[in-house]
Amino acid sequence: MTIEALTPAGELMKLSMGPQHPATHGVLRIVVECDGEVVTNCTPDHGYLHRSIEKIGECIEWPLFVPYTDRVDYVCAMNANLAYCLAVEKLLATDPANRVVIPRRAECIRVLVAELNRISSHLVAVGSMAMDVGAYTPFLHGIAQREVVNDIFERLCGQRLTYNYVTIGGVAFDLHESAPAEITRFLDEFERAMVKLNKLVTTNAIFRERCAGVAPVTADEAIAWGLVGPNLRGSGVDWDLRRDEPYGLYGELGVRVPVGDRFAGRRGVRGDCYDRYVVRLLEMQESVRLCRETLKLLPPAAKEKADPIGGHQFDVSKLLRKPPKGEVHCRTEAPRGEMGYFLVSDGTKVPYRVRVRTGSFSAAGIFHRVMRGAFLADVVAIIGSFDVVVPEIDR
Repeated sequence: MTIEALTPAGELMKLSMGPQHPATHGVLRIVVECDGEVVTNCTPDHGYLHRSIEKIGECIEWPLFVPYTDRVDYVCAMNANLAYCLAVEKLLATDPANRVVIPRRAECIRVLVAELNRISSHLVAVGSMAMDVGAYTPFLHGIAQREVVNDIFERLCGQRLTYNYVTIGGVAFDLHESAPAEITRFLDEFERAMVKLNKLVTTNAIFRERCAGVAPVTADEAIAWGLVGPNLRGSGVDWDLRRDEPYGLYGELGVRVPVGDRFAGRRGVRGDCYDRYVVRLLEMQESVRLCRETLKLLPPAAKEKADPIGGHQFDVSKLLRKPPKGEVHCRTEAPRGEMGYFLVSDGTKVPYRVRVRTGSFSAAGIFHRVMRGAFLADVVAIIGSFDVVVPEIDR
């Protein structure tokens, strides 16, 4: 943190956090104006990580954009792959002549990898939030569990961060023979690890006092500012696209949606930093349940990858050479909330328009509202509670 200008007594002091700062969760600059220890204004300064990903999507063929979606949110790349592929499949389905049948096994695998990636993403979120307010050890416990998920993904597709795994029409590779057993073993170990994490952080009096009543956002404010995902549900808004606008296999799984409920007790306020933290913990528990339910529905592998039941990939190569003209918008529930793709096709093998809607962008937009009146020491806790990832903001 650097002081941009030394001001005379009685005037505001302007501080610059970032763009290289351990509490900004990426290459993000926060300009904070404060009167002593009280924040009077906060301005996020974006653009340090802008790479024109959306414009690149208008220069390459439909399937070749999937690796770029990994970079939209590299903390949950599986979910980013899935959002784009679902949008393209929705575009193809606008022409009744296009019969795109995603194999049942591929649908199950998509849910498995998306929920495992949700767990690993939330582990980074809650672990780094605890570290930001001074508790370093819980972050290492979270990273240890995340590494197990990375090991599963590495054996599945060869990558640990940017996967390029979910494809238009299915998934790139089928589950290997021991994958279901590995996933089940991880889920059992993870539930035991969650007990330790709750003892270290969730019930920790210091952590609770640091977060209770800090930066509360009411339900009406959350909706007005366009918050999504755990940040929206932390304010008590019962909304989850997996349940309310189900896609893929989610309509069969009965997703349970946790919402903020003054978890910090008498000192807490619904929609504060602690509520947003606890909602992510509860979502991880729900992801464990969804993975177990999906494993029960997983059909055995077929010899043909295009088999409508046991296959893992429907061939869409011919359909993508001349897709139907038109535009579609498809939104999914990523770990940071709604991730939606708006696609426009002019009937060629290259998209005419590609636009992405992400949760971190709207979360960063409310910073100047929630930080006004907070203490300077609470700024890092507020940033961590909203779980922003800078590539989602800049793109």
